[in-house]
Amino acid sequence: MPLKKNEIDHFKKRLEDLRFQITRVLRDTKKEVTQPDESKGYSQHSADEGTDDFVRNINLEVTNKEFGMLRQIDRALEKIDEGTYGTCDLSGEEIPFKRLEAIPYATMTVKAQEKFERGEMG
Repeated sequence: MPLKKNEIDHFKKRLEDLRFQITRVLRDTKKEVTQPDESKGYSQHSADEGTDDFVRNINLEVTNKEFGMLRQIDRALEKIDEGTYGTCDLSGEEIPFKRLEAIPYATMTVKAQEKFERGEMG
């Protein structure tokens, strides 16, 4: 059963809120990763430098995952504008409401997502 207008409005609000939160986190992470370490080279122990580099790498990995999520959110918002939100990009089947509740930026059914990840669709 296609989504009702109030359900689509609900998901659009959730997606916009998620987009705002992720954008803020990305902005903060970018500042943290690109900010020069003022104490580096003075009395900092080399193990501390290694820890700092490790933390920077973790932050960059998190940033990459969040960029991916941001792309998915943008695609879901695009689908709302197109009038195709709730329909699988690959199979054209309806995405179950429970899946959208759990992952509002889902653009594929679980079955299509699995096939896509195995390289069987795309």
